[in-house]
Amino acid sequence: QVRLVESGGGLVQAGGSLRLSCAASGRTFSSFAMGWFRQAPGKEREFVAAINWSGTGTWYADSVKGRFTISRDDAKNTVYLQMNSLKPDDTAIYYCAASTYPSTRSTGYDYWGQGAQVTVSS
Repeated sequence: QVRLVESGGGLVQAGGSLRLSCAASGRTFSSFAMGWFRQAPGKEREFVAAINWSGTGTWYADSVKGRFTISRDDAKNTVYLQMNSLKPDDTAIYYCAASTYPSTRSTGYDYWGQGAQVTVSS
């Protein structure tokens, strides 16, 4: 089992930045690929970013490419999502997830956090 806990969400003005953290406990964090997804009210959960177990491979949704950066610190069992140039359309609950292999599909992940609210005001 892997327990994931997100933090760092909040309210920010358009153009601002936030950094989300996802702390993992349980099975060996360094063996997992990690992903970030988000879900806005009335919309389906969508892929945001993913990183492989070694940190050498990253993937991004087109909507966040160039603005968001995913990274991991295995010594801290933590994955991060740095979000810059935020837009009101980025408003959503953000979830981190863990899997054996990186994927852009939510069905590819075995473990999920409880989510962190990010609200971007215009």
